[in-house]
Amino acid sequence: MVQVAKGVTLVVGLGLSGRAICRHLSRLDVPYMVADTRAEPPGLDDFRTAHPGVEIHCGSLAALDLRDVEEVVVSPGLDPRMPGLKELADQLNPRTGEPMVVGEMALFVRAAKAPIAAITGSNAKSTVTTLLGEMAAEAGVNAAVGGNLGTPALDLLASHPDAALYILELSSFQLETTPCLGASCAAFLNLSEDHLDRHGDMHGYRTAKQRIFIGAQHAVVNGDDPLSWPDYPVDQVAYFSHDAPVEGQWGLARDQGKLMLMQGDTPWLSIDELSMTGQHNYLNALAALAMGQALGFAAAPMCRALRDFKGLAHRSEMIARINDVTWVNDTKGTNVGATLAAINGIGATLEGRLILLAGGVGKGADFTPLAEPLKKCARHVLLFGLDAPRLAEALDGHVTTQQVDDLTQAMQAAFKIAQPGDCVLLSPACASLDQFANYQERGEVFRRWVHQQAASTTGGAS
Repeated sequence: MVQVAKGVTLVVGLGLSGRAICRHLSRLDVPYMVADTRAEPPGLDDFRTAHPGVEIHCGSLAALDLRDVEEVVVSPGLDPRMPGLKELADQLNPRTGEPMVVGEMALFVRAAKAPIAAITGSNAKSTVTTLLGEMAAEAGVNAAVGGNLGTPALDLLASHPDAALYILELSSFQLETTPCLGASCAAFLNLSEDHLDRHGDMHGYRTAKQRIFIGAQHAVVNGDDPLSWPDYPVDQVAYFSHDAPVEGQWGLARDQGKLMLMQGDTPWLSIDELSMTGQHNYLNALAALAMGQALGFAAAPMCRALRDFKGLAHRSEMIARINDVTWVNDTKGTNVGATLAAINGIGATLEGRLILLAGGVGKGADFTPLAEPLKKCARHVLLFGLDAPRLAEALDGHVTTQQVDDLTQAMQAAFKIAQPGDCVLLSPACASLDQFANYQERGEVFRRWVHQQAASTTGGAS
């Protein structure tokens, strides 16, 4: 057994967040050692160079004697109840009063000197986080944006020491190990099947997400998704919805013949003024407005940010229009809920039909919710990757499907099938790791192929 010395913090995991935890502890002069269950974690030599003298244990955590450990801080990708930590996870730290096993956000909350705006949900959290950051910048608020998106939260403490606000995207993994976030405004955007391999079932997944509301002053939730409403006491709750809103709440309604972003009877912005397309993005805009208002941002700069915001790369990103067929990259749709949002948001706006490209690693998800929406708006579904057979079975009898070997074959087939007014949508409802390094690479393959096709097509591209 390897004895962890008394007073030493154990950092588990040498990924992106684990390294941020180590940098944070180094800045605070907190003694720590590192453990990683992999025999040879990537970048180990670089870590040793950056942190000389830090003890590193590679291999099973069961080989560590943790009786005298000060605290265990786990990276979000790791289960806090993994072998070697389970017993400790059930104990309280006599010094902090928090669990002995915590995550990076517990350290962040202890150190942050500015309010926190936090966003979670199965889908759209990156879009809303980025958009809220743009609103803050337009409003003249010195906000630092990161978390699960971009810069790790703990690194923001060093890079933005004078921040007046921290805007953080938070995953269920991060929230699971956060005893009390205490956010000024916390948003839970939606809930659909994802990460059931980690959380066990939807109840476990939702329970982790719900932790975003612990200690929150304001909550922003989805009026169309009761599972997003807080189980914890929150003083003020605002919601957004597809429907016309009641007084003080946010929704979509027509005003003088135009579909508008509304708060109660007050029109804020016509959807014609937005650079984003699709009904799902209108809801993202409403969520950001609700958060911005709760945080005290003025209306005019929030509307300016909305007019300018074109959305995120790989998230309902229009790549080209070829022969009056629109090609949309939504590779970040890595779960069923995200793909449903894209299908419903884009399908409702089409003159033609939808051609969906989907497949990859399904993470045990139930694909049957895709069947009825596709039956209404799809011309064809092209399936590739590990779980293509499971997708085909779920969609059987509702929409025409075809299984191909890979994404390139799917795009080639879609090009032949598509008719003017159609949209070819890459929204896989699956992770990418069976055929790609990550979802970004999958999206870049799509983008390059479409651009090449557009350049070589004489029928017209835009």
